[in-house]
Amino acid sequence: MTDTTPVDESAPGATPGTEDRGSNRSQRPVSEAFKSFITSQWGDRADLAVEPAEAVPYTAERRARLSALFPGARLVIPAGPLKVRSNDTDYRFRPHSAFAHLTGLGTDQEPDAVLVLHPVADAEGDPDGSGNGSHHHAVLYVRPLAARDTEEFYADSRYGEFWVGARPSLDDVTTLTGVEARHVDELRDALAKDVGADGVRLLVVTGSDEAVETLVEAIREEAGVEAQSEDESLVEATSELRLVKDALELEHLREAVARTIEGFEQVVPALEKAVAHRRGERVIETTFDAHARLEGNTVGYETIAAAGEHATTLHWITNDGVVRPGELVLLDAGVEVDSLYTADITRTLPVDGEFTEVQRRIYTAVLDAADAAFAVAKPGTKFRDIHAAAMEVIAARLEEWGLLPDGVTAEVSLSTEGQQHRRWMVHGTSHHLGLDVHDCAQARRELYLDGVLEPGMVFTIEPGLYFKADDLAVPEEYRGIGVRIEDDVLVTADGNENLSAALPRRPEDVEAWMAPLRG
Repeated sequence: MTDTTPVDESAPGATPGTEDRGSNRSQRPVSEAFKSFITSQWGDRADLAVEPAEAVPYTAERRARLSALFPGARLVIPAGPLKVRSNDTDYRFRPHSAFAHLTGLGTDQEPDAVLVLHPVADAEGDPDGSGNGSHHHAVLYVRPLAARDTEEFYADSRYGEFWVGARPSLDDVTTLTGVEARHVDELRDALAKDVGADGVRLLVVTGSDEAVETLVEAIREEAGVEAQSEDESLVEATSELRLVKDALELEHLREAVARTIEGFEQVVPALEKAVAHRRGERVIETTFDAHARLEGNTVGYETIAAAGEHATTLHWITNDGVVRPGELVLLDAGVEVDSLYTADITRTLPVDGEFTEVQRRIYTAVLDAADAAFAVAKPGTKFRDIHAAAMEVIAARLEEWGLLPDGVTAEVSLSTEGQQHRRWMVHGTSHHLGLDVHDCAQARRELYLDGVLEPGMVFTIEPGLYFKADDLAVPEEYRGIGVRIEDDVLVTADGNENLSAALPRRPEDVEAWMAPLRG
């Protein structure tokens, strides 16, 4: 990778401090002749031909819904900064999900940007032109494209056009998002305006940008205002806004699911190569991840490619194990599309293309649990009831197999004081899905776990059974087998839709689907 640290070659004997020690390696010239030449004789940049994004009317509506919850407050939603991966290299940027939801910006767009909803008097009408009576005027504070006669253009390895490409101009950002864009250097004065005990309340989405949070705290202190407990309410609100998806979000989720199913289809032909490789799980992982990068933004979370006993580890992402004939491989993966919406699908596949009798028995129990959960996933049901329906099947099947402790029936195990069946499925059955793979996680309990299902909600159904290789509570034939089946579910007006239904679920259908793919 190209060295990113500058050095002043006019002082070759200088010894920098440790914070600047990386400059020992760089060879970038700093002479005035170099500066004059590199900043001259450039033609006009190509026209980016920026058009308003399809998300513009949807994000205006989302901001208006948030605005209605906090009249008179200034709301600060940071995209987040670049994060160091190693020394002077950064991770690929991904904006905070609340920022993406309210601006429509996805992929790696606009590190350090901050969306601010400035309060306006009701008499000022509809400042955003959204037609929905917003109490705020939205402004995006961004780092715009630097001129080519600036040192940033050629010398700044983090933001400079020579290093990372041209950023959009302020006009480009305004056109793309439908939100007024201003230079990020104006942020401090904009946040501080009229803040005080009898003035504007200043709230910030925490957990995204530490520098912005520190700035907000400093402004509050200068204004004599104590830290706002309402920050938590803002975090909750931005999460709860996503509990029911709008039409554009559903379109993006359908796209993510379709691309994910394609990725699963590419994995099956790679199983032969996986068996032959000492790190066969990595063959599976990289096959899917390459597809996600080619057809989407990236993966929505680290791919779980767990073969054999590794499938009994719920979040196995090391993926360095062998893939053996006769065993199962659990693939839990999702493509995140450019809008940052992700799918989350799991299938447990027989490496040879056919389940053994014991594998089929366990797989069918998990499938029956999933089907029971689907049966109750409809408007008016509580979210927690989905899990309860799946657990009834799991407990009954374990009782049938004689795996529950002596004297413990399925009914006893399902009681609050029991729960013995959870030894083999310690995780929950469902979570909301969207911009985050575990979407809406900061929503209040009464709206999430105790919430009532509504049309437009999207979540997973993913029961499983996991029998570890050293589990002496089960017969030897069960040991080392882990099975999970996970689908992405949309609540409709009269029931639900399995968004991932195109990927076979029944064991006989899985085998029939795999056969031609295996060749």
